[in-house]
Amino acid sequence: MPMFAPASTVKALQRDAEDLLIPAGSVIFSEGEAAAEMYGILAGEVELKVGDRTVEVLQAGDVFGEGALVQAQKFRATTAIARQDCRLARLDRRRFLFAIQETPTFALDVIRSFSRRLRALKNAKLTTASH
Repeated sequence: MPMFAPASTVKALQRDAEDLLIPAGSVIFSEGEAAAEMYGILAGEVELKVGDRTVEVLQAGDVFGEGALVQAQKFRATTAIARQDCRLARLDRRRFLFAIQETPTFALDVIRSFSRRLRALKNAKLTTASH
């Protein structure tokens, strides 16, 4: 994982020194759940689903779950499942806001992550609509 990856910032600022170890196949969080933390993938892959549909597979270095920390309603929009054994770092909302304020590159990385996901969803809808 590159040192500039957003997951590295999550790791550096997480409250607990211990990373979360999530076995493959485990649900990390479920769509509609109340949200208190975001995650950085230090190792492994995470699948994001809406209903039964996979919308994205994330790799080591990426972050997820941050959307619920910035929305007025703090509920998960997706279900996150470990596709492989995962090692995750986590940030609560207070530390997330600190990271955004004090580390502008982290803020840009989070925006890039959102933008990439939005483009992927738009492309998926366009592909589905044309068939």
